[in-house]
Amino acid sequence: MAFSSGNSGGPMAEINVTPLVDVMLVLLIIFIITAPLMSHKVKIELPEANLVQEKDQEAPPVPPITISVKEDGSLFWNDEAISKEILESRLSSTAQLQPQPKLNLRGDKTTKMRTISEVTKIAQAQGMLDIGYVATKEKGQ
Repeated sequence: MAFSSGNSGGPMAEINVTPLVDVMLVLLIIFIITAPLMSHKVKIELPEANLVQEKDQEAPPVPPITISVKEDGSLFWNDEAISKEILESRLSSTAQLQPQPKLNLRGDKTTKMRTISEVTKIAQAQGMLDIGYVATKEKGQ
């Protein structure tokens, strides 16, 4: 019992800060080394941009085109029934417009994704760039 330090063998209540100090010193060294690399060596005067558009340059907004697809595969161009051939010709002429209008695809809940994909491929083949899919938010969200 001469070597007893008086501990009862319970858990040690002191926090060991040595690992914390080691990590902080490593981070400090990393920041000291990388801070000079963050500054640019070559000084360049960048041009200032005029972000305000003039009134006469502003183009009127183009209304989007809505293509609706029913479960049976019937197509509607802004609520007007059309065939696939007419759809292709209208999309090719619309793709030539500047600025090009947005294309919104709407489908019934029960419309097969294959049909929506076919319409998307037709639109892309005709040159439409901005194609979006319209959906409603689920109830309960």
